[in-house]
Amino acid sequence: MRNQITVLVVDDSAFMRKSLSIMLGSDPEISVIATARNGQEGIELALKHKPDLITLDVEMPVMDGLTALKKIMNDCPTSVIMVSSVTTEGAQATLKALELGAVDFIPKEMSYVSVNISKIKEDLISKVKEITRQKSLRERLSRLKAIGERTNAKPKENTHSNVLPQIGYSAVMMGISTGGPFTLQKILPLISEKIQVPIFVVQHMPPKFTKSLADRLNGMCKLDVKEAANGDSVEPGVIYVAPGGYHMKLSKSNSHVSISTTLEPSDSLHRPSVDVMFDSVIDVYGKHALGVVMTGMGKDGYEGVKRLKSLGGSSIAQDEESCVVYGMPKAIVEGGLADAVLPAEKIPEMINKVV
Repeated sequence: MRNQITVLVVDDSAFMRKSLSIMLGSDPEISVIATARNGQEGIELALKHKPDLITLDVEMPVMDGLTALKKIMNDCPTSVIMVSSVTTEGAQATLKALELGAVDFIPKEMSYVSVNISKIKEDLISKVKEITRQKSLRERLSRLKAIGERTNAKPKENTHSNVLPQIGYSAVMMGISTGGPFTLQKILPLISEKIQVPIFVVQHMPPKFTKSLADRLNGMCKLDVKEAANGDSVEPGVIYVAPGGYHMKLSKSNSHVSISTTLEPSDSLHRPSVDVMFDSVIDVYGKHALGVVMTGMGKDGYEGVKRLKSLGGSSIAQDEESCVVYGMPKAIVEGGLADAVLPAEKIPEMINKVV
């Protein structure tokens, strides 16, 4: 049984502790070794049991989740998934937690018993397995924290030429998931104010979280950042973040490009979907859209990049060493679709250079 993934559940709600324990314990590869009622208990049990992963509530008595997270990262660095309320305040606290080193989050309301319980359980279990499968996660997070600072660290050599053709890019499209908010807050501020093309971003997140993310990024970036809204006119030098729960699509009339937010297709694995957004951007800009796929689980973005490459376009994949979870960019690299494989801090450099 030693090969089981060990999890510590920290939540002030007895119902939540029980629900999460039942969901996680339903998988034979996962064992909930302890539960805690507040952040202080959580720290003590983390030091005692040294779990592979911790689920951590944000709002708790005695010691809240953010305070506990800081101490966990200092005293016993562990992969942490935050359990966050779906409110504006909860979203802001979650983004702060991801900045402090939490790897991912689940919205609290989603974890209650509902008609989607099997989907929620499946998502939670897959996140736990994928996150604990990553090697040297703490080292990767430390490296990502150093982005934008002076450092002598040299990225690993790779076999890609890392040269993109100067074809006159008219748009940049980015897909990102697990580890994304942390990474976006590090790399988007490094994109030059001289960029005069629109940038479209899909980050897998629920509603409210994407609005808080866009607002946070807007205060950090040289370019304007906004959560995309239905009917928005696409402007150069603006970063559009797809709204949680909706796909972001483009339409063109004469020379005017506008955004639509839609629930269709309803059968996609993610909403917003990277593939759906990429496909729509390619419909408008063709091979002159630059595709960028970064940290995240799964393969969302693969089909979109495959189509882009078939038209003669170019793509960038984030390298394994700087990814929090090397899934989405791995699919691009292994599929032979990446023109450049770059550490996170080099991605904005490349965009500034070629766009």
